[in-house]
Amino acid sequence: MPVSMYKISVPVFIRALNVLAGLLDKAEAHAAEKKVPLDDLFNARLAPDMLPLSGQIQRVSDTSKNAIGRLTGVPAPSFPDEEKNFAELRERIAKTIAYLETVKPSDLEKSEDREVTISFGKLKFTFTGVDYLLKFALPNFFFHVTTTYDILRNRGVAVGKVDYLGTYN
Repeated sequence: MPVSMYKISVPVFIRALNVLAGLLDKAEAHAAEKKVPLDDLFNARLAPDMLPLSGQIQRVSDTSKNAIGRLTGVPAPSFPDEEKNFAELRERIAKTIAYLETVKPSDLEKSEDREVTISFGKLKFTFTGVDYLLKFALPNFFFHVTTTYDILRNRGVAVGKVDYLGTYN
């Protein structure tokens, strides 16, 4: 039986977004225990030219919902990058999951052959849907999930591989 575009996108995105919510739980507990201002974690970055934790979570949200929008041909909801605290990051994660939960397997039927074009300044890339998902969207999504984890780990939050992998329900 072939693997569907739905199965390798929507449930994968939702699972990792739930992992992010769990990482935020650990970060908040760490901040409370160590008396670290949450803003220090919210604004933390691995390098000066990288996005802070808040920006990483915004990109995880954008990458997942925009990937589905490009693959279905139906524009995804747009969320402004205006989060100012952990509660607002949680709300963004929840809104992203709520959107993804509206997507049905039938919405992604035949999307593997849909042409997807993305641009970065003067650079332009055109993919088939399956190549876009496997070679761009998923790697980009997990880059930002991993960077979120790395920022927290770098700031002393007690997260490990099991926290990153999440549960297998």
